[in-house]
Amino acid sequence: MTLRERLQEDMKSAMRAREAERLVTIRMLLAAIKQREIDERRELDDTEALSIVDKLIKQRKDSASQFIAGNRPDLAQKEESEIVFLAVYLPEALSSAGIDVLIAETITAVAASGPRDMGKVLTALRPQMQGRADMAVVAEKVKARLSI
Repeated sequence: MTLRERLQEDMKSAMRAREAERLVTIRMLLAAIKQREIDERRELDDTEALSIVDKLIKQRKDSASQFIAGNRPDLAQKEESEIVFLAVYLPEALSSAGIDVLIAETITAVAASGPRDMGKVLTALRPQMQGRADMAVVAEKVKARLSI
């Protein structure tokens, strides 16, 4: 089952269960996917759809922190509940050791020898880690590994 099909089924079940918050979040995610498909004039695969999920989660985290800083815990709570609903669609997160193993394999595969090859390594890693690890953390680990 593709991510889009899973979203459609989850939307139907949210309607049946009268889960308004979950339904709104799923519809928002489907709309974001559809908008990107219209912009690119092609259907997205699951990897690209996962990147949208990841992007929306990051946006919600940023919004929640801004609402907390602005003394609006009610709005921060709404953003955090949307994060929970969206996180269901991400694959299982990689452990720190798993990230290190993938980085080592990729550095060997692309024959990276120094910090100037960081872009090649991150480009090769991105499809494998999409939605499974925070790419900022991965970039820091790659930078540290290539600086040795």
